[in-house]
Amino acid sequence: MTHSLKDATLALAGVFQATCLVREIAHHGTLEPAAFEVCIRSIFELDPPDTESVYGGAGGLHTGLRLVAAHLGGTSAKRDLEITKYVVSVLHLERKLARNATMLKRLRDGIERARIQVGYFSSYTHDNVIAGVADLYVNTISTLTPRIIVSGDHGHLNNPDNANKVRALLLAAIRSAVLWRQSGGSRMQLLFRRRQVAQEASRLIV
Repeated sequence: MTHSLKDATLALAGVFQATCLVREIAHHGTLEPAAFEVCIRSIFELDPPDTESVYGGAGGLHTGLRLVAAHLGGTSAKRDLEITKYVVSVLHLERKLARNATMLKRLRDGIERARIQVGYFSSYTHDNVIAGVADLYVNTISTLTPRIIVSGDHGHLNNPDNANKVRALLLAAIRSAVLWRQSGGSRMQLLFRRRQVAQEASRLIV
């Protein structure tokens, strides 16, 4: 993987987009289908030639790029604290995952099994595919601490299909966090290059 500012920004946008959709489901029970498919498809891109191809181009990350630009380049009033909390938690858990070779193998094996379902149903977002990815999250990432606690409307969160979508999106967020680190992303970058990352996100918005 290349270590460019563009790559790191795209991957960070992937984290923001997935966590934004988590919030939308939790509070409203709805999400934007195209943005959702981009996030889910990224889980299956295990050996990409570059970061942009994971998301099918920068256009698929419009929501995430807009959030990166607002959160890193705007005033505190433009930041969504709930999304920020999820992003911080995801980046923290990814660092734990990176040190757990056994879990990484279980994830890869599970994703390959889910890929068979994708082929069978000809869809990344078929309910059965999402349920399989959600189950993989429960048996891997969800066992790491501290767990990500999703807040929202209990009526939406208690709906099994919504719960599966939330878990699948959290796995997608972790996938993007892996890409972010592989692209050279770090805490220091968020501290000292946030303005540059925000400007790059704005440039990439199409």
